[in-house]
Amino acid sequence: VQLQASGGGLVQAGGSLRLSCAASGRTFSSYDMGWFRQTPGKEREFVAAITSRGSITHYAESVKGRFTCSRDNTKNTVYLQMNSLKPEDTAVYYCAARHFAGTAYNYWGQGTQVTVSS
Repeated sequence: VQLQASGGGLVQAGGSLRLSCAASGRTFSSYDMGWFRQTPGKEREFVAAITSRGSITHYAESVKGRFTCSRDNTKNTVYLQMNSLKPEDTAVYYCAARHFAGTAYNYWGQGTQVTVSS
């Protein structure tokens, strides 16, 4: 599966952005999807994940209550709605796919930059 993330940009603290990740292929609905982020000099960190049918989501503690991960399998797209953004949310955001929960994410998108100004 090929992934294409979009929707990043520059926003003021307290603002919102919605990231999208479009997937190619006819088996999108069989993949668990995740969102990660990375800042220069730091390791990539987990942000959110959603199961293949969208029934279960998981979030990093730092984004709980502010970010919402969802998916539309009819559009082969996963979303990350980000509200109440903080300067520390500034990062390159990546979407990823894996076949089964508990396994490594095998497929990665190219990343989209999110910058939150104070």
